[in-house]
This record gives sequence, C-alpha cells and structure tokens, in this order.
Amino acid sequence: MSYIKSERRPSMAERRPSNLSGVRPASIVPQLAYLELPPTSSTPEEVDVLIIGTGLVESILASSLSWNGSNVLHIDSNSYYGDTSATLTVEQLKDWVRKVNLHKVGYKGFKNASLYIPRMNQHKIVSKNYGIDLSPKFIFAKSDILSLLIKSKVYKYLEFQSLSSFHVFENDNFEKLSNSKEEIFLNQSLSLKIKRNLMKFIKFVIDWENEKEIWEPYKNASINEFLTQKFKLEDAQTNEIIFSLGLCTSSQLRTPEALQRIKRYLISFDVYGSFPVLYSKYGGPGEISQGFCRSAAVAGTTYKLETEITNYDLSRNLVKLSDNSTIKVNEKIVISPSQVPAIFDDFYSIYKKKHEQLEINRMVAIVTKDCKEWIEENENAGIVVFPEGSLPSNNKFAVQVVVMNSGSQIVPEGQAVWYLSTIETGTKAREDLENALKLLEDSIIRESNIETIVASEDIEFKNGMASISSVKLGSSLLNFTPTEKLNYILKLSYTQMTTIPHFGVVNPKLFDDDAKLDVKNSTTSSQIQDTAEDQLYQKLTEKIIFDSMPSSELSYDGVITEAKALYAKITGSDDDFFDVDFEEDDDDVQHSGSQMNGGNTTSDGSSNGINAAVDDNNESAIVEEDEDEDALLMEDMTTSPIPTNMASDDIGKETDADIAIESEDEMII
Repeated sequence: MSYIKSERRPSMAERRPSNLSGVRPASIVPQLAYLELPPTSSTPEEVDVLIIGTGLVESILASSLSWNGSNVLHIDSNSYYGDTSATLTVEQLKDWVRKVNLHKVGYKGFKNASLYIPRMNQHKIVSKNYGIDLSPKFIFAKSDILSLLIKSKVYKYLEFQSLSSFHVFENDNFEKLSNSKEEIFLNQSLSLKIKRNLMKFIKFVIDWENEKEIWEPYKNASINEFLTQKFKLEDAQTNEIIFSLGLCTSSQLRTPEALQRIKRYLISFDVYGSFPVLYSKYGGPGEISQGFCRSAAVAGTTYKLETEITNYDLSRNLVKLSDNSTIKVNEKIVISPSQVPAIFDDFYSIYKKKHEQLEINRMVAIVTKDCKEWIEENENAGIVVFPEGSLPSNNKFAVQVVVMNSGSQIVPEGQAVWYLSTIETGTKAREDLENALKLLEDSIIRESNIETIVASEDIEFKNGMASISSVKLGSSLLNFTPTEKLNYILKLSYTQMTTIPHFGVVNPKLFDDDAKLDVKNSTTSSQIQDTAEDQLYQKLTEKIIFDSMPSSELSYDGVITEAKALYAKITGSDDDFFDVDFEEDDDDVQHSGSQMNGGNTTSDGSSNGINAAVDDNNESAIVEEDEDEDALLMEDMTTSPIPTNMASDDIGKETDADIAIESEDEMII
C-alpha cells in the first residue's frame, strides 16, 4: 500500500501516538487506520452519511455526526488527509501541481498551478522536512473554532504557538502595529491629537454594536470614510486599523463588517497572553483536519484514503467505490468541490452556474532567511500586509503575507516560508503577487543588514526586534546597495476557487435545495441509473450536498458556520452539534501540559507555546476597564494590552502562559 511506500511527513499520530505515555492506556485513543496503521480492508455495508474529502469542514462534520450517533464513512481520493486544506511535503507538492493541471479528481477547484525549484536545490531538499499549507490560516484567541477545539478535546492532538507581529508596508518599510497603550503613547511619530483619537476609536470599537449613534450614519459608507470623518484619523493609522487589525483586503469594505473584523482582533488580545492569534505547529488547517479525523474515528467513523466513487445507483442508494466495495447510504452524501466524482460532473457544473465562483490567487516562497526581523522574540511567525495602492502595480486589493520560520516545524533551520494571497484576479493578481514578493525580498535583505544601513544609535531593540524610524530608514535606503542575493528553495503559485464571499462567511442558504438547481435542458452522465431527467435532479439535490472550497480569510472564521449548516442540513437542526459530554480523564490532565506545549523554550525554562491543558469550565473574563479618555491619556505607561471590556464567554483562559520541464538552471512543473 502507498501508506507504507509513499514519501511523507510523520503523521500527527506518529508524532503523538495513541499510547501517549507509559501510564496511559492505549485504549483511550484507539489506533486509527492510515493515521497510525495501514488501512483495514473492511468496509461497512451500510452507513447514514458518506463524506467525500477530508478537508477541515468535512472533518469537523464527520466528528460531529459520529459523536451524535450517526454511522459515517469518510473517504478521500488522496493518500493524505486534508484535501483542500492539506499540508504537503515537496514531493507531494510536485504531484499536486501535476494533478491540478490535469484536472484530476481530488484537485478540482484549483488551477494555473506552477512550481519552480532552482536546479541547485533539487538534490539538496529533504522533502519531508517541509510542510506547505494549501490554505494557511491562524486562530484568533477568541473564536468559535478555538472554543470547539477545546470542547471536543481535539486540542489534545495539537500544539499551538503565538503570533503577535503584524506589519503594514508604508514608507518603503514594514511598520509594526502598536499593540499596547505604551507603544501608542511612546510613538513619537504620532501627535497627541492622533493618540487621543486612536484611543477613542479603540474604546468605541470594543462595544461598537451598542454605539449605533456613532456608526449608523455610516452603515453604508466605507470603513475608510468612517475612520477619517468620524475619528479624524490619518492615512497611516487607517491603514494599520483596516489592513492590520481588521485584515480587510479593501478600505472600501462597509463600516459594520469592518468594525466586526477590527473588534475580532482587539477582544482576542490578552486572552492567553500578549498576542491576538495563535496557530498550530507542523501545519495549519491540515493539522487540525487530522485532529478532527482522529476524533471522528474514536467515535466510530470509518476512514478510507485513496478511494473515490465510481458509480451511484440512486434508486437503491448504493454507492460503488474504487476498491470495488458497495455501500448503502441511507441519508446524505457530502462532497468536497475538489473531489466531485466524474459521474457527477454534469450535476456539479449546473450547481456552479448557480453560485458565483470567486478567485483567490496564492503564492508560496521558501527562502534561506529565518526572517526573525519580522517576528517577535520567542515567536516563529508574523503577518505582513501590503495595503491597496502600496505596490508598484497599484494594487486594488491588499496582498496579505504570512511568514513562518523553522520554529513552526514546517521548514528546516535557517529558512522561512512566505504565504502570499490576494483576491485580485487574472494576470493583475500575478503582477501584484510578484511585486509584493520583490518588496519582501528587498526588505529582508535590507533589514538583515540593518547595522550597515543606519547608525547604531538610531536602532532600538524591543522584544528582540530592531525598531527604527521609518523616516530615517527611508532616507538611508537611498544609498543602500545589496551585497547579497536572496536564495529561494522553491516558488509555488496557483489559483483557488471559492463560493464564499471575500468579505463574509458562508451563507447557510448555499445548501438549501431550492437555491441549488434549475434542471431544465440539462443532461446527466450515462452512468447514473434513472430515467426522468427532472425527477433525477430533484432526487439528487435531496441526497447530495456540495460544500465549499476554503475562503480567502486568513482566519478560520466561517468554518464552524459551514460545518453547522451542513450538520443541520443532514439532521434537521444544529441544536445538538457537538452536544456531547466529553469526559475529562485524570490521566489526560496529568499529561496534556507536557504533550501540548508548543513553543520555544526560553532561557528561564518557560515556553512561548500555548499550553493546551485548558480547564474547560474556567471561563475567565477579560479585565474590564472603564476609564474616560482623559484618564487613558494620563495613566502610567505600562505594557498592559489595549483595554477590552468583553467577557471571554466561550473559552477558558490559560493560566500558564503537469510535466516537469527542466532547463539548465531550474525545474519548473
């Protein structure tokens, strides 16, 4: 089996096997086929639900259904977990690019994939030392996905790290976002008036929904108009708020939607520490998908990889699989858009016409720099944003970049991966991404040689990061001549499609029967065994549900919404979605701290990772602060985070904190 022969990274279960300690009984977490052992040859004769694709939404759905008593068969045409959310090695990535461009089952929903590997690197790369995310994401500390990870105990399979460095490109430099009162008030580039207005806005946005008299006159106006007119903020501050705090891709986003995104950042800050977001080591959504697959398997879901549907008898609800097994599916078949079987191509093509297909253009670059200049001390990742109009290509939408180095366990020591994305389309998207990549390259070479660019007395180090006035740096750049060239391990680019709006989350109506299809003048595959065309399509819409490709969101927002909508579509309601009492085992508490501490150990023996041994019943509130604006301006300059007055009502607060064409110089797939 390919499970044994294929080149791959160690699975989650191999890094954290079922028998987690010599004391803990292995029976607590059963060994899982394809996660720990070669797959079993047995297949159930009858199931309630068949799920095709092991992406994040499908994996959460499988787990929720299984824990609430449904009999689930979960298959994937690939030899790995994650589907559209997978974390891939270099060899897997080469294969992925070929199959995307050949439009193979399991790779639909992607297009225009290309992979560049310099010839000098081809024999040096140890493929399994890399883990490239197809749809990188991070978790806000106060979010529904983190609440579910804790409630379902899936967090026990994961390791988390913090991320607090957010940068906006301006003045030919990456300006770091001010995260605390101290940073705001000590910022000499800000006037007292701007500081006061910033604090007014921050205090307002925490409870913006109840301040209608302030924002309602601007409800149909852009967030940029709201910030400049109502709070008198300047371009530099609006860029930071819109593109860094809010992670918006356009300053023209309507005010209410943007305010909710900005609030998301602020209420997540200081929930677990002085950072708003965290991410999983060894990979993002692909790692979490594995976790929910493990959870589903514990609850009884059967897993079969390298398996797809070859035929479907609608009249008898019988599905034939590529391993020649036949299964009766009593309720629903849920299909990932990337894995639509050939027999359903006509059916899915009509579905796509009814739902707008949006583009996300992505680029991934792995470089021989650790990029510590953009990352907080004792952390391993950062966010860089190029606001609209900041690139030589005059970009209409922001280009967002996630930077991760070797501490994230996805690249070797001394390297970093840059994940670039934009919602721009066509050739303009590629132009924007290339321009952003060039500026990243120029900047990291500059900043890694900062001592040679400016006088040492102009450099200030905060939390291990070099801080310098952008004005001084900008003037120094005029005379800077690079003495080194940045080396790339690889470059990957591709287009991903989605039906999820760029500035929103999935609409549950996407899965309603009456919203799906107009079946007139349509034909279906000859392999589908039924007669009356209209009746066939009606029955298909009753049995088959297509879910969505990942959104353009850097966060996991919308994932739980979609999983719950699918769950309700299958069961009739989402009232009992993960309504299960996951009992805490004493041994779990004893060992989970050491198993799940996912950061770098500091010199004092502490760790910057997020210890996942969370007390699920300990729901601490974020400290309330009700100062007036004058008090805010007069208080001591402490390192306390920006004040919030929202209760953390969902999560317990942690107490410890396709053909290869080779040229002389390169390989292009």
